[in-house]
Amino acid sequence: MPHPSTPHSSTQPHRVFDPLLRLLHWVIALAIVALIVTSQLADWFEHGPYEKTLWNLHILTGYVLTAGLLARLLWAVVGPASARWHDLWHPAVWKDSLKKLRLPSAHRVGHDPVASLAYLFAYGVMALMVVSGLGLAASEFQTGPLAGWLGNADWLEDVLGEPHELGFALMLGFIGLHVAALVFHQFRGERVAQSMVTGKQYLNAESGVQHD
Repeated sequence: MPHPSTPHSSTQPHRVFDPLLRLLHWVIALAIVALIVTSQLADWFEHGPYEKTLWNLHILTGYVLTAGLLARLLWAVVGPASARWHDLWHPAVWKDSLKKLRLPSAHRVGHDPVASLAYLFAYGVMALMVVSGLGLAASEFQTGPLAGWLGNADWLEDVLGEPHELGFALMLGFIGLHVAALVFHQFRGERVAQSMVTGKQYLNAESGVQHD
C-alpha cells in the first residue's frame, strides 16, 4: 500500500559540496564577520585602552581571511567539480535571466547559476579588501608581509583607505542580500541553507535538475 505523499516527497538529496569547500566557506564567512565586528569596536573605542588590541585582532583576522581566500582560489583550480571555477561561471544563464527578467526554472547540481554571479562579485570585493588591508597594515601599523616595503609610506593611508571602506560597504550589502536569499528559499520550502553544513542539496526532481 503506497504511503501518502509529503511536501518533500519529490526532493532528492545529492551529495555535492566536499568537506574542504564547506570548511573554507565557514572560515571566510566567520573571518568577515570578525573583521566587521573588530573594526566597528575599534572605532567605538577610539583613543581608548582597547583600541590597539582591537586593531591587532582586526589585522590578525585579515590574515585568516587572506589564507582562506587563497586556499579557496586554489581549490577552485584543483578541487572537485562543484568547487571549481566552471561551477560558478554561467554567462549564458545570466544573459537569459536578464533578457527574460526571470530566474531559471530548472535547478542544477552545484552552485546556483544566478547566485554564482553574486559569489564571484563577493570574491572580487574580498580581494580588494585583502590587498588594501595589507597595504594599510603596513603603512599605518608597520606590520604584515608588506611592512618592509611600505612601512614608511604614510601616503598609502589616503590612497587605500577609501577603497577599503568601499569594500566594507559592498561586503555588508552582499551579506544582507545573501541572508535575504536564504530566508526567501527557506520560506519556499527549499532547504538551501544547510548545503554548506551537510554538503547535500535537496533538489526537486519534478522541476528538472541540470547536470553539467
